Amino acid sequence: MKVSHVGRSAAVLAIGALALTACGSDNATGNGGGGDKKESSGVSGTLTGIGASSQQAAMTAWQNGFQSSNSGATIQYSPDGSGAGRKAFLAGGANFAGSDAYLSEKELPEAKKQCGDAGAMDLPVYVSPISVAFNLPGVESLNLDAPTIAKIFKGEIKKWNAEEIKKQNPDAKLPDTAVTVVHRSDDSGTTENFTEYLSKAAPKDWTDEPDQAWPSKYAAENNKGTSGVVSTTSGTEGAVTYADSSAVGDLGTAAIKVGENYVKHSPEAAAKAVEVSKQVEGRGEHDMAIDIARDTQEADAYPLVLISYHVVCSQYDSKETADLVKAFETYVVSEDGQKAAADSSGSAPLSQSLRDKAKAAVDSISAKG
Repeated sequence: MKVSHVGRSAAVLAIGALALTACGSDNATGNGGGGDKKESSGVSGTLTGIGASSQQAAMTAWQNGFQSSNSGATIQYSPDGSGAGRKAFLAGGANFAGSDAYLSEKELPEAKKQCGDAGAMDLPVYVSPISVAFNLPGVESLNLDAPTIAKIFKGEIKKWNAEEIKKQNPDAKLPDTAVTVVHRSDDSGTTENFTEYLSKAAPKDWTDEPDQAWPSKYAAENNKGTSGVVSTTSGTEGAVTYADSSAVGDLGTAAIKVGENYVKHSPEAAAKAVEVSKQVEGRGEHDMAIDIARDTQEADAYPLVLISYHVVCSQYDSKETADLVKAFETYVVSEDGQKAAADSSGSAPLSQSLRDKAKAAVDSISAKG
């Protein structure tokens, strides 16, 4: 699959207001969520979204911001997981899906059955690091390279004072505590992002293909959703999991090795990883799927990152739905919407370049007929 550069500006946090232009005769701009004055777009109705639990805090901010200036509109979102969201969307059970993975080549033809010949598009709306999070009292941070992380999650490293961990953390007081791996039980875009990172950054140690489902041969504890794995890890001394950084709470986290340095998770480091990544080609005109550079050696980049998408139709059956989707997504990708998400979840706002591309994609949404 060919790819093209997203651009060096992709890591630059958004500065300056984004002009919100009218979308259709109803002026479906969806302005809201920031500034002293909020103007209604004049849209009404209910949108139903299902998908990634990683987006939950951001979605709450987007719902509140959009609905506060569009009293006739309701945005419903059920954080059932990326896989469940895409399945519901492709089956016609949701107006949009929240997904930590873009539509696969297999799913693209399925989208045409629901959306028409133009199919669906992946809009990047949420960028956040994924943390390797652990419960070791007295240990707040560890340095871990990708091969070590792979061995931990495969169950090959069984104690926290194992030599592979000690040599990267000579000053840490590592206990002789058993490692308990906790993974997602549901189909998860976070799992796919995490296993993709391992397969590209530690290919000799993680030979499994990236997948939304955790490899069944690696027996471990599990729970549903981001909150589920964080809860299980928080209640189990010695446990370790992978989860959106915004949700790990008081758990310890790992700085991962990139090049010769160890990089801690942060919105800025996540944005840096997006900066050096590429956009997938060979898809729809406005599809914005991004191929993350998991094996980058770029200083200060944190390649264990997820780009979470809103998967929307290029065309909807009714003008009311099309205008409502356009209004909501215009707000989501706007400077105000991205700031609202960052304030609530610690995510990295989309760069000006990505916001401009996303706005152009949203503007292209239309009604059939």
